[in-house]
Order: sequence, then structure tokens, then C-alpha cells
Amino acid sequence: MASVSRVGSLSKADVDEKLKEHDPRDHVNVVFMGHVDAGKSTLSGNILFLTGMVDQRTIDKFSRDAKAKNRESWFLAYIMDTDEQEREKGKTVEVGRAHFETEARRFTVLDAPGHKSFVPNMIQGASQADIGVLVISARRGEFEAGFDKGGQTREHAQLAKTLGVKELIVVVNKMDDPTVGWDKARFDEIQSALAPFLKKAGFSKKRVSYLPISGLKGINVKEGLREGVADWFTGPTLLSALDDVKIPGRDPYGALRFPIVDSFNDRGTTAMGKVEAGLVFEGQAVVLMPLGVAATIDKLFLDDETEITVAKPGENVRMRLKGVSDDDVKKGYVICEPHAPVHGVTKFQAQLMISNLDHKGIFTAGYRAIMHVHTADEEVVCERVLVELNPKTGEPKGRAKFVRDGALCSCILSLSRRTCLEKYEDLQQLGRFTLRDEGRTIAVGKVTGLPKSEVATE
Repeated sequence: MASVSRVGSLSKADVDEKLKEHDPRDHVNVVFMGHVDAGKSTLSGNILFLTGMVDQRTIDKFSRDAKAKNRESWFLAYIMDTDEQEREKGKTVEVGRAHFETEARRFTVLDAPGHKSFVPNMIQGASQADIGVLVISARRGEFEAGFDKGGQTREHAQLAKTLGVKELIVVVNKMDDPTVGWDKARFDEIQSALAPFLKKAGFSKKRVSYLPISGLKGINVKEGLREGVADWFTGPTLLSALDDVKIPGRDPYGALRFPIVDSFNDRGTTAMGKVEAGLVFEGQAVVLMPLGVAATIDKLFLDDETEITVAKPGENVRMRLKGVSDDDVKKGYVICEPHAPVHGVTKFQAQLMISNLDHKGIFTAGYRAIMHVHTADEEVVCERVLVELNPKTGEPKGRAKFVRDGALCSCILSLSRRTCLEKYEDLQQLGRFTLRDEGRTIAVGKVTGLPKSEVATE
């Protein structure tokens, strides 16, 4: 088995040459998260308008449609919420996708559902994100509803961290609301409440920033605050903050890893996903794991129409494949290079942080849950708990047959079918996961050990 960090099938010089064919700007995935009604879709829609991705005629049409439904303030959300069900209820159901650009970067917006019924959809969005934007409503009562136990603010932040979002921008939205009036005390109150929780969730204080905005009016989104509006804030606009975030860990020289998020047939079998490591390029020989089916990349597309010849880590692309059937290409499979396939396993060792277990009491052998890892959702069962670990140091506290809420432990997990994984230390994007049970996230984890006998297909 080849190491994930090794150079792929191309030499370093070949990779450098292919990168010259590519837009030099980084591509960044941004997931907008937060409690239902925090204003995520409206903010996302306004960013697209302010960056010229949507014209005024379209905005006017959405405004008329929203007014006809007595939902005048929802017109910007219509840009992201294209489904009629979403427009009627004012709730995002699927993960919306859209694109915008600045001079420095190209962005894909992932607008994640805020309602708790759609948390699995939110997981799919966050699993592809580089930056998280946690949208908080400053309106009296709305922040509290989202942050109370059972609100989505807490769960979204925890999931985002587990799924690899290290950089978090907290936008305190609706600061123009009459109950707030750009009051610094309200902004400080929200920041003081969130800061200890985000630290506990694992976010470094240096990688969390707080911005006051109005998503509906576009205040402090692209242009800075006007004099007389929140003079107490001297930080950047939201778009400036997105431009400035550093995105580490992208390796164009590594072995290819491309988890499939969706597939369809459009004049050939087509896979959609994000390049996590290595390069993809036209004519490249690949293998789809865990099946081990060989294929060739026929065409690459950056969006619905833009054909490209090469894509680097961080890019969301569609690739048309030759030599495979539609049944060979499924969500959760991973496209690799033939000489360096991803691990395909049915059992692995993991480190778990247990939480929200008050409905079951203990985590022990036989516990069943759904594992969300990169783009895959699989049933998993705990074979045995090995040891309980000190939550602060990670050092073993002693052998244990079970653990309770709040514990950190090492355990052996079995999967219902062969699944593509990497050790967290080798490739974080394929080595971190969440466990969910009965509509709640009960653990966040990382893959710490893989059986040598299952490094590839059998």
C-alpha cells in the first residue's frame, strides 16, 4: 500500500507543469451553518448579488415572488433555495450550491439546512467545506433559541469541527433589527456566550473571528460599515475575511483521493465531488474503491459547462468516466490512482469523543449507529471498547468495557460493508467521522488504526 503523502503517478515537474494550465487562484468551499431562521440563505443570496453572480432583473423577479407569498424579506434566500418546498416554508432542505469570485479567490457556497431534521444533509455540506461561517441571529430570543440545548447552533459547530472545518467566521446577523440597533453590548454578549463553547468544541481561539452584519441589507458584507453605524467595530468585512483565511493541508503532489458526493448519467457516467489530494486530469487512469473497478477520466468540468483539463486539491468537479457502468459509481466511493488505492475496510480502530448519550446511558460493545465519513454514510457497530482516555491529555486511564457521556475512548468498530478510510494522521479528510443515533450526534471520532489485511479489495 502506497503512502497517501507520496507523489502520485506524475513527477513533481509534471505536476508543476499541469498546474500552469489552471486558474492560479485558490478554490475555497464555504459552508453557511446555523439555527433555522438565522438568515443563512438570505446572506448567501446577497453575497451572490453583491459579487455580480446574480443580476438585478433576477433579484426583482425573486422580490415579486416573495411578495406574492407574503414573505417579502425572503427574496434573497430564493437565490439559494430553489426548491418550491424550501420557498414555501422558508427552510433550506438540501445543501444549496452556488459560486462567486473575488480578485483573490474562487468560492463555492454550501448553504446547509438549519432545521434538525436535515442535519445529515448539513453533514454532507460541511464534509466538503474549508471554511465555516456560523450565522447567528442577534434578534432578541433568536440567538437564545439556537444556542439552547436542542438548538442547531451547538450541533452545527460541533459537526463542522469534526468534519474538518478549522477556520470559523461567526457572523452576528440581523444587527440592524429594532431589538438590537447595532448595540455593542448585544454583540459582546453573544461572543461571550459562544467563545467558551467553541473552545470546548475544539476551535482554536486564533482561528475564530466575529463580525457584525446585516445579511438582508448587505451591511459589512462587501463594503465596510458606514460612519455612525457600529463605530465600535474596526474589523474586516465578511468578503475580506473570507479572502484572508489560510487553507492548509492541500497536497497536489500526493496520491489522488476523490470522494464521490453524487453521480448521474450525462452522455456517460459522471461523478461529482471534491479533490482532497493529488491532481485529476483528462486521460488519467483511475480506480474506484472499494470495488477496485478501473476507469479512465474522459472529461472534466468545473461547473455545469466549463470544461477543464486538470483540477487540484480543493476543487469541486464533475468527471465523466470511461470503462464503468452507472452501478460502479456511487456516493461514498473514492476515486484513486491504481498504484495507490485508498484503504477499503470492514473494521478499524478509532478514538471517540462521546456526547449527547443521555438517551442510552452508556457506549459499549453492540452499540449501533450511523457513521458519516467524508461522503459516505454507513451503519457501524462497536465490537469492543479498548480503553478510556484522559480527555485533556489523550493518555490511557485504564481498560474499560463501557464509557459514559463526555468520555474519550479507543475502540474497535465494524462496518456493515467495505468502506473507504484513511488514518487521520495520513489524511484527515478521510479519517474523521461522526456517529449519529436517533437523530442526534453521539460521538465524533478519528480513525487511528486500519487492519493490514484490508488495505485494498479482496
